[in-house]
Amino acid sequence: MKLLRYGEIGSERPGLLDADGTIRDLSGHVTDIAGKALDPASLETLSKLDPNSLPAVSGKPRLGACVAGTGKFICIGLNYSDHAAETGATVPPEPIIFMKASSAIVGPDDDVLIPRGSEKTDWEVELAVVIGRKAKYVSEAEALDYVAGYAIAHDVSERAFQAERQGQWTKGKSCDTFGPTGPWLVTKDEVADPQNLKMWLTVNGKTMQNGSTRTMVYGVAYLVSYLSQFMSLHPGDIISTGTPPGVGLGMKPPVFLKAGDVVELGIEGLGQQKQTFKADV
Repeated sequence: MKLLRYGEIGSERPGLLDADGTIRDLSGHVTDIAGKALDPASLETLSKLDPNSLPAVSGKPRLGACVAGTGKFICIGLNYSDHAAETGATVPPEPIIFMKASSAIVGPDDDVLIPRGSEKTDWEVELAVVIGRKAKYVSEAEALDYVAGYAIAHDVSERAFQAERQGQWTKGKSCDTFGPTGPWLVTKDEVADPQNLKMWLTVNGKTMQNGSTRTMVYGVAYLVSYLSQFMSLHPGDIISTGTPPGVGLGMKPPVFLKAGDVVELGIEGLGQQKQTFKADV
């Protein structure tokens, strides 16, 4: 299934995308794409619904983030060997973990605001893993049993805030609108191998990132297991698993985003996003 949330900000309704690309309303069956709705039993129930029996949504409504109620937005740094190389960094012996504030989450096509004082706002297409049920001390072998599905995350980053100011990376990752997520939550039964997905990103029509989750250092199952040793993962939590090469920071000379730039990105089988960058005045 491709689950989604549609409607104006703060008033999103649950839906699914049918085989013809029509949005179908799910509000008669779940209150939101969140919490218990992400449990395997609930997803199985939803999968048995006949999409044609659900109300069709007319027009092209705004899409919100594909999952609600996210308590933790956990990001993994330098998790692609080729991306680590372009930034001059070495592959870490354990995953680098940092947090993106949940207040950064927006819809996949919402405008992204370049924060005041920013000079180095950058792009990063990433595979997002959405947790479906509580995971604590889980093994790598059973880790995918706790995953509801996958989505696209755009880990927008302000590199000066991230690396040139004192402290940790979080403040360069958490600015308002820096977490477009969606368009859909694609349930894991539709993703045969999360470690073999093509991914891409363009800026103003020019290809910047053209990679694959094959070059991920720490895979999805490993990351879910690893993180669960340190903290409980709850339904709706998002793990953003890192980015392939081609970020602005890695260009020679570096290239960063400015107001008016349009970024499009996508992952095989998971849809695509499109954002216009604007100054946060």
